[in-house]
Amino acid sequence: MKYKLTPSTTFTGTHKVAPDKSISHRSIMFGSLANGVTRVTNFLEGEDALSTLQAFRDMGVQIERDGDKVTIHGVGMNGLKAPTKPLDMGNSGTSMRLLSGILAAQDFDSTMVGDASLSKRPMERVAGPLRQMGAKVTTTGEKSTPPVTIMGGQTLNAIHYEMPMASAQVKSCLLLAGLWANGETVVAEPEITRDHTERMLTAFGYDVKVSPLASGNEIRLTGGGTLTACDIEVPADISSSAFFMVAAAIAGRGDVILPKVGINPTRTGVIDILRLMGADITLKNQTLVGGEPVADICVKSSKLHGIEIPLHLVPLAIDEFPVLFVAAACATGKTILRGAEELRVKESDRIQVMADGLTTLGIDCAVLDDGIEIVGKGEGEFVFGGGAIESHHDHRIAMSFAVASLRASDEIVINGTETVATSFPSFANLVKEAGLGLEVIA
Repeated sequence: MKYKLTPSTTFTGTHKVAPDKSISHRSIMFGSLANGVTRVTNFLEGEDALSTLQAFRDMGVQIERDGDKVTIHGVGMNGLKAPTKPLDMGNSGTSMRLLSGILAAQDFDSTMVGDASLSKRPMERVAGPLRQMGAKVTTTGEKSTPPVTIMGGQTLNAIHYEMPMASAQVKSCLLLAGLWANGETVVAEPEITRDHTERMLTAFGYDVKVSPLASGNEIRLTGGGTLTACDIEVPADISSSAFFMVAAAIAGRGDVILPKVGINPTRTGVIDILRLMGADITLKNQTLVGGEPVADICVKSSKLHGIEIPLHLVPLAIDEFPVLFVAAACATGKTILRGAEELRVKESDRIQVMADGLTTLGIDCAVLDDGIEIVGKGEGEFVFGGGAIESHHDHRIAMSFAVASLRASDEIVINGTETVATSFPSFANLVKEAGLGLEVIA
């Protein structure tokens, strides 16, 4: 699948962006393991979240779905059943890494597989510490990649784990394994990462203790407890909102309102970074929904300037950097990102793939081991030329370069856009409503 984009200068309107992917994943996991019936509203109907849903169905959980409403009949902490075939995680690294922690504690053997992209992603970062807890985990692909095979019937013991890099997926995996482990599991993160797991465990009645460290947090929980079903309303996804925020900021005529977006402080790095660059962003109607803060995000056309991105904001915006690179190209002066080596092991090497695409469109940038330097061309009406972009089947790359068409002088064609359906199935229709000249070519 391809996107063909003709230049446009307007991006306006009120748009309900995709529901939060991280919270949708976790709602299925915790609802399945809870006692009682969990009802989820505004569930993300994207392929990644549906992979998680199907995996738990394959392990005997009764889950009913009516569009974005999901009812989960929890089986309790020890009620999962052995799947009859490998669990297919599709493109979802979150599903595979978090499920590793759950499956490590089960009585049955299991294998997880994924698509071509997921099959290249490193899994030893969760397998290693799980083995320290007593799990038997094998990463059977080349370079310690999927498929992941986990032997059941192991006794898990709690560990104190100092994470070598900031990763919400690794943290969550170990906390989930800790639900069954003997003793108190302690995970120390070097920088603060998204805390949806900690918040949702609390919402389901599990005692989690979070203590601040010098830069990150230390999270503690004791195994052997239970989860109690609750209702969850999933907010709009700030990662999906980021494309609309940048689009409105760089457009000649930009003015958007994004209702009920999750503004969890461990996810708002994109807002902080855009504001440091000079973006006109205001938050209205702030409230709490199911323990998660939400707000309406309002963004208008802005004159952006280059910045050196503060290191403490990097983990809080890790998924949003591809579109932030587009914002940097539309700024005046140089933007420098460091401390983002995690971007190299996402659905693609996002630093290199974005640099290749930016270069194709006429932007001067230099790739660093752990980041990138981008020389902005924001003083002109047109920042980008035209050209063909390879997304490497990475949904965030595809959506980022679609946004670039708002400051392009010529047509942009983006190849490999079918994976956008994993996180934001309605993206093409919504951005067309907002003013983008986008055509989907099957």
